[in-house]
Order: sequence, then C-alpha cells, then structure tokens
Amino acid sequence: MTADPLPSLSILGSPVHLHPNYCQWLRSQLDQQRGLHVVTLNAEMTMQAQDNPQLAQVIQQADLVIPDGAGVVLYLKLLGQRCTRQPGIELAQQLLSQLSPQETVFCYGGKPDVIQRAAQNLRQHYPHLNLSGVYHGYLSPEEQQHLLQDVQQQQPAVILVGLGVPRQELWIQQHRHHCPRAIWIGVGGSFDIWGGVKPRAPRWMGDNHLEWAYRLYQEPWRWRRMLALPKFAFKALLEIIIGKRQGKPDKNVRRTPK
Repeated sequence: MTADPLPSLSILGSPVHLHPNYCQWLRSQLDQQRGLHVVTLNAEMTMQAQDNPQLAQVIQQADLVIPDGAGVVLYLKLLGQRCTRQPGIELAQQLLSQLSPQETVFCYGGKPDVIQRAAQNLRQHYPHLNLSGVYHGYLSPEEQQHLLQDVQQQQPAVILVGLGVPRQELWIQQHRHHCPRAIWIGVGGSFDIWGGVKPRAPRWMGDNHLEWAYRLYQEPWRWRRMLALPKFAFKALLEIIIGKRQGKPDKNVRRTPK
C-alpha cells in the first residue's frame, strides 16, 4: 500500500511535505502498514540534489520529506508557509517512543563500536524498544547481503539508516522493496549522537537556526561543505524574487487530498 499523500512545496526543485505533526502522520501510516521513505531535507542536501540527478529523483519520489534544516524553514516562512523545523533525529526518537515491543527496529550505519553504544543507549532510554537488528556501516558485500536477508526475513517496522547523504538515500531507494511495509528513515549522523560520540547543539542554538555553526565548531573540516549554505540562500532568494515579480509566489504549492 502507498502512503497517504501530503501537501508539498518545492524548494529549488526538491519537495517539502507540510503537516502539523509528522510523527502522528507516520504513526498512522505504520498502523495501516503503509511503507514509506522519509528524507530529512536541509540546505546542503538541496544543493547536492541540484548537482546529483539520482539524489534529486530519490527526494522527488520519497513519501515524506521533512524540513530538517533552518534554511529550508526560513524559505518556507518567506513564502508565507507556517512551518516549524523538524530535526530528523527528533522525529526518529518520537517514533521510537511510540513503538510497541512487537514493532521491531533495525539500525544500519556508523562505526562498529559507535552503533553498538547507540543501540545500548536507545534500549536504556526506551525500555520497550525491540532492536532486532544492529549493523555498522562498514559491511563487506557479503555482510550486506546477510543484512538484507535479515531484513527480508524479520520485516521490521522501522529501519534507521545512517550512512550520510546521499549514500543513505540511494541505499534506501535501492533496497526498500525487501521490506515494503517498513518506515525507512535516513538519520545521517544520529548514531554518533545516540552513541555519545558527538553532542547535539544546545537547544537555544537550534531554536535560533544556529545548529550549523555548532557543527562547524565541532568539525572545522566541514567548512567546504558549509559553502553550500550561502549558495542555497542566494538561489532560494532569487527564486522567491523571480516568483513574486511574475505574480505567482504560491504556484509551486501542491495540495493533494488525503
């Protein structure tokens, strides 16, 4: 079964789905056994999609694309769309907290020691969580085949994939048919946070759209990747200005009935 469609708005060619409570919507889809792919969109991924047609196609075909990044949220607000930033790690945590012991979870990604610590911490934080599969992100081709066989045999309810962008998005699209009723979420570096390797930015920085600065402080080597942020801002503002001059700022809003 396919997921219920949601209203969406295009940002530089990438869709963002609009809903007041993404976790509630995910829970409803899971109850109806409607499998789906969740993409957590930020400015950096948006710019990557402009240069990577394969990634762009995956984002276009995803069942749920949430506004993970501050730049995406600010863009939506400039278009008059009320929107709250939805970090992917928080959405995953909200969903995990609502699962029953019968709804199993797979985790794939991260370094071997980190993913094991992340799994241990998740089990402690969510006592009813049933982690039926935990695999690090450095598998050999033979080990990856074993993972896929395990997924196909167990049919978990939720599969968290932390391989980084765009690898995790492409991997999910390629393999989600092995477990068509599951919720597949690309969680990026969330396993590092759950494993205690990296702290999240303070709440006040996230609330003021400064989480990117904290990540740059933690990982100065990311500065080249951060160059995507001013490029995104320039292109996004240009798109908005051109749209307003043409008198159609809301033309790219698509509303589809549920």
